[in-house]
Amino acid sequence: MKILGIGNAIVDVICKVDDNFISKNQLTKSTMKLIFDENEFKSLLSNLKIEKTVSGGSVANSIVGLSQLGDDVGFIGKVSDDELGEKYEEGLKQENVQYFYNKKKEELPTGTCLILVTPDSERTMCTFLGTAGKINENDVSADAIKKSEIILLEGYLWDEGDPKKAFDKAIQNANKVAMSLSDQFCVDRHKSHFLELVRNKLDITFANEQEIMSLIDAKSFDEVITFSKSLGKIIVLTRGEKGAIAINGDEVVECGIKPDLKIIDLTGAGDLFAGGFLHGHVNNMSLKESLDKGTEMSSKVIQQIGARL
Repeated sequence: MKILGIGNAIVDVICKVDDNFISKNQLTKSTMKLIFDENEFKSLLSNLKIEKTVSGGSVANSIVGLSQLGDDVGFIGKVSDDELGEKYEEGLKQENVQYFYNKKKEELPTGTCLILVTPDSERTMCTFLGTAGKINENDVSADAIKKSEIILLEGYLWDEGDPKKAFDKAIQNANKVAMSLSDQFCVDRHKSHFLELVRNKLDITFANEQEIMSLIDAKSFDEVITFSKSLGKIIVLTRGEKGAIAINGDEVVECGIKPDLKIIDLTGAGDLFAGGFLHGHVNNMSLKESLDKGTEMSSKVIQQIGARL
């Protein structure tokens, strides 16, 4: 298998809202809020009209993108044996993704992410992790990991306790490790751990400009370049309208954004970007070609609703 993703197995529930809904519910636009109370989550959902449900989660989105590009891929993520868990598994199988997880009835339901899309195409997410956040080392198949060229992890998954043990087991058994830093809140919460991972454990790191600057407390982007060059590993960074940049030791390549994009929804832009880059990487493309592929994939997904092409 080319790439095995390990991440939060979350069903995306996409809803269109106005800016008033965001402020009324005290949400911060364009960020992800974790909701720990199942009832709070249900009451938020009860006021909304659902546009679409999709088996999501950041890494799962990247893995589906890789499958659509013809790569042999798999995914590990914890769901419960409930209606959404069933939908989750079916959704992955329809996309030719091997699912290495046997679901059973869990105390908590399958994880759900409410994606609130405002008229300006920005997305604000409210995530109830449910059983996805309870992934432990027994849920992670060492055998599947050893048989894959690269594993792809997400910062969202990293948490003290069981998820960290699952993470460590995955890294210890992997041939190569790629990881997305996921979100600035994640970086700020786990800064010292993430820095340790980027420096010593990861072969490929995906981040956006804010996340990487926060990680190393950089005052300017030049500091980021200097830091990345010193690692001698692949660091891939998205910079919004400034495009994207990949650094591998002294090799630094850039790619601008595609012109005339009709942006509808930014959901999944980073996930599909990572999928496109990894497709290039595992198929022996150059750093620049891999970066271009990532940019092409993210350009496609932002011109439609949802994180799946």
